[in-house]
Amino acid sequence: MRRVSFTRAVLLLGVVALGLWLLSVEFAVVGGGGSAADPAVRAAVAGRRTHAQAAVRSPDAWRTREWRREVDRHAAVLRRHLADGMLAASSVAVCLGGAQEAMALRELGVVGAVAVTRKRSPPLAVAGNDRRLPFPDSSVDFVFAGRALDRTKRQADLASEAARIMKPDGHGHLVVLTSGAGDAYSLRSLQALLPSLRLFRSRVINGADGSTLRELVFRKHADVSNGNNSAGNCTNRDHKLEIIGLAEPLIQQEPAKPWLALKRNIKNIRYLPALADIGFKRRYVYIDVGARSYGSSIGSWFRKQYPRQNHTFEVFAVEADPAFHADYARRKGVTLLPYAAWVRNETLSFEINDGPGKKGDHNARKPNGRGMGRIRPAAGSMDGVSSGEVRRIPAFDLAEWLKRTVSELDYVVMKMDVEGTEFDLIPRMIDTGAICLVDELFLECHYNRWQRCCPGERSPKYSNTYGECLDLSISLRNSGVLVHQWW
Repeated sequence: MRRVSFTRAVLLLGVVALGLWLLSVEFAVVGGGGSAADPAVRAAVAGRRTHAQAAVRSPDAWRTREWRREVDRHAAVLRRHLADGMLAASSVAVCLGGAQEAMALRELGVVGAVAVTRKRSPPLAVAGNDRRLPFPDSSVDFVFAGRALDRTKRQADLASEAARIMKPDGHGHLVVLTSGAGDAYSLRSLQALLPSLRLFRSRVINGADGSTLRELVFRKHADVSNGNNSAGNCTNRDHKLEIIGLAEPLIQQEPAKPWLALKRNIKNIRYLPALADIGFKRRYVYIDVGARSYGSSIGSWFRKQYPRQNHTFEVFAVEADPAFHADYARRKGVTLLPYAAWVRNETLSFEINDGPGKKGDHNARKPNGRGMGRIRPAAGSMDGVSSGEVRRIPAFDLAEWLKRTVSELDYVVMKMDVEGTEFDLIPRMIDTGAICLVDELFLECHYNRWQRCCPGERSPKYSNTYGECLDLSISLRNSGVLVHQWW
């Protein structure tokens, strides 16, 4: 009897010891450290606890079926990166899309994974925002952005912060899931937001809703440089040339009736947002050079017809004629530049041609019937017709202003109607590299066109030919600018 009792006591002590050991392992899992970082230990408890969620004291929302499904979806995406060696149990991993992502990583063995959310929610989430992620520079091995860049309104800020906290020299990785970046233009726009990172690989995966997503993996390298736009040379323009190849062809032959042909051509125009995703941009800017009144093109065309992909554009109106300035005082969201666009900063002569009606007619002095204004050479009157009304006005260097105002990170649309001055402005913008900052240009090129009033006669107002206008448009497209022939 004593021997049996002794044997039972030994067995009981063994069971108690095993229970204490398993309990210690559970505490280690909850604490996120110690032996739980060892995959072998995690494997020992995997059979009894399928989900690490059960070991975490968490809000009730973390225990719902939908939350569980999200964790499993993220785990399916992230599992490959562990298999490829980008992740290890000891990796410092940060998730930008939600606590489900951090839970998925923890269940896969990355026990220190955390998510960044607006409010702190331990143990899975720390407080932070798109402008400031709460981690030191170069301290994180793996950043899983998920769909965060698609959903934030501060893409440039979030991208910059993600790159800042990543470890350099190829040790840090960023994984982005996006519904965009499916074309060269969109992908290049995203890469421009991450100048210190290099695209390592990409693949197409299925989203939770059945949509198609692109998974992009970036590495951080200290020697990455995207180059600068130097004189006459737009770097990284291949993505724009691909888009230009899809655009409407330029009109090669001079139209016999330009007042009809060029106006009809607007139906053939293929806008850039109809050809590519413009979502990965810091700002959206429309510049109307030679704007005249608000209703001339900003209100009547750009804000009503241009496909903006639900983005809000900053609008700049460049107009030297004082007759139109009062119209902009009551327009919201429009910045008026009351100067003439030119190749340098100076004061020059600005000539206003007669509008509809007879010379001296009162209607010709009203904004609705006012003639077109253009820069007058310092040597004297313009070639051909002169109206006699000349003003001294300030002019500014459009190319230098553009380089100070926007960057490659911005999406820039420009309309230019400057009564012949385009033959001065465009070469200047090409020479300075400012043209590289313009994504889409609507150019009304002025030449000695056939006159509507007088068959067989050309307009004496301009000396340039249609061939010169065509050459100007061709040079712009070769520079990577999607230019359209406007009217």
